[in-house]
Amino acid sequence: MLQLQAGPMVCELEPRLGGCIAGLWLGGTPVLRSTAASQLASARQAGSYPLVPFSNRIAQATLQWQGTQHPLVLNNAPEPHAIHGVGWQRPWTVLDSDEQYALLAYEHRPDAAWPFAFDSSQTFRITDHSLEMTLSLTNQSREPVPAGLGWHPFFVKRARSRAYFQAKGRWEMGADKLPTGRVAALGVDADCASLDIDHCYDGWSGVADLRDELLHVRLSSNLSRLVVFTNPTRDNIAMEPVSHVNNAVSLVHAGADAAELGLAVLQPGESISAQMTIEVESAK
Repeated sequence: MLQLQAGPMVCELEPRLGGCIAGLWLGGTPVLRSTAASQLASARQAGSYPLVPFSNRIAQATLQWQGTQHPLVLNNAPEPHAIHGVGWQRPWTVLDSDEQYALLAYEHRPDAAWPFAFDSSQTFRITDHSLEMTLSLTNQSREPVPAGLGWHPFFVKRARSRAYFQAKGRWEMGADKLPTGRVAALGVDADCASLDIDHCYDGWSGVADLRDELLHVRLSSNLSRLVVFTNPTRDNIAMEPVSHVNNAVSLVHAGADAAELGLAVLQPGESISAQMTIEVESAK
């Protein structure tokens, strides 16, 4: 476990559980769904975890790429899809750290969960009002490969939580948790208590705000898609900056354009990277 702290901001990391953020607090008030790292059993319980080398789902856990079919591990059974990549379920190595900074790395070699080699890294830097993160991936295979990045933060949803962000489109979700098509949408400006949502938005402005009776949280990223998930039974709202549309690999196999969906195709040795910042202040 690593603890980063700057003034009232505290972040606990658990490298062994997917390089996840166990918790993030401002003056003891949780910003993310937060658990002491020592009490985590899985990154799935964490405040946030990295999405690499893809985000969201690949339909039926089957990767179709360049004429080859690759069965993938069902990593969130009983769901029939592969979900959120492999980084969140693998241990990461601490390469460097101090009181306010950490650098983690994960080296993937081809296996049943993902058939292509890649290296990835995460950085975390904390200030007295923010947590700044980067995530990078380099293709170590000898062939072009599909690739994507993102984060899966779960923000605390309180009695008067209200979410706001701007976008241009929304991908509708079917009962199988896969996108069915895109519609024009301006984003979200709504109280979270009754919000029932599980969509990927594109044309995202790169900024999302969450305000409640205790905190004002601003999420920002250089990525242009945002997956949002919550419903009235949940005490958190997931707002996930991602590089590509849900199920993008399968949609490309069906004839969609990879660039339009945000799916990167990395040549051998080529890299992609992303940044995300969580800024926090007490409610005024």
